[in-house]
Amino acid sequence: MKENRTNETKVVVIHDNQPVFLAEIQARIYTVRNMQVMIDRDLALLYGVENRALKQAVRRNPAKFPEDFMLRLSEDESNQLISSGVSQTVIPPGYNTGGTDMFAFTEQGVAMLATVLKSQRAADVSISIMRAFVAMRRFITANAGLFQRVGALERKQIETDKKLDVVLDKIEELSPAIITEELFGTGCVWDAYTFLSDLVRRAKHRIILIDNFVDERTLLLLDKRAAGVECTIHTRFSKQTELDFEKHNKQNAEIRKIQLPLHIHDRYLIIDDEVWLLGASVKDMGHGLCTVIKVDFTPEMVLSFLK
Repeated sequence: MKENRTNETKVVVIHDNQPVFLAEIQARIYTVRNMQVMIDRDLALLYGVENRALKQAVRRNPAKFPEDFMLRLSEDESNQLISSGVSQTVIPPGYNTGGTDMFAFTEQGVAMLATVLKSQRAADVSISIMRAFVAMRRFITANAGLFQRVGALERKQIETDKKLDVVLDKIEELSPAIITEELFGTGCVWDAYTFLSDLVRRAKHRIILIDNFVDERTLLLLDKRAAGVECTIHTRFSKQTELDFEKHNKQNAEIRKIQLPLHIHDRYLIIDDEVWLLGASVKDMGHGLCTVIKVDFTPEMVLSFLK
């Protein structure tokens, strides 16, 4: 192992004489249970030994690794570190990682580890690791005031969010009740379109339209639903209608079509668990006098008549 300075940054040499900068060591210092630690597999690679051998050395000397020197991580802690990108060092082919259990060593544990491994390389690399720990502590101390201010800002943001939730709840409480019936006169196309659009946007899980006659205007209206809301139309469709659905579904969220087994006089719009009776087809809504009204039937009751 050799050391040199490159732009005032310490360098240690590990596998295949590849240099590792002090900053790379610092990047592998993690915080676990409010302690700064390094993980067994990273240390094994730096020391030039297999992780299995490193762990065996630790197990042979349990008295030298009390809890403030080494942590045996739980499965959840190990998974959290792995998912966060822990141990990004490239593992050489054939390298034994020593199993799935993970050890985490504090600064004192790293120093003790060098003594049980009993190699000059481990001793030399440990010096660089100690320097990395010291540099990390100095950084935290120097920026303690900044961390405190950030923490204060986070607490203030939480308080603001709570106050905002209270305001939004009050707004919802004072908002006018949702209209459950509406009458549209001849020529009120825009009013009818707006009302149906609002219903579609309210859907959280599903929309089911039962309507004998649909066209591209119906599909465009249903596209106003939120992402993830499933949509199905029960209708009587021709070759042209099938083509409209096919072209639409290639460029937009899918709208399923189901052929009505019989002629249906009324039209129904199901929004989640609500059932709305439509006085006209969606595409004709507002062209003539018609009513939209919420009824007390369950969606399952209406759908049962389509079988």
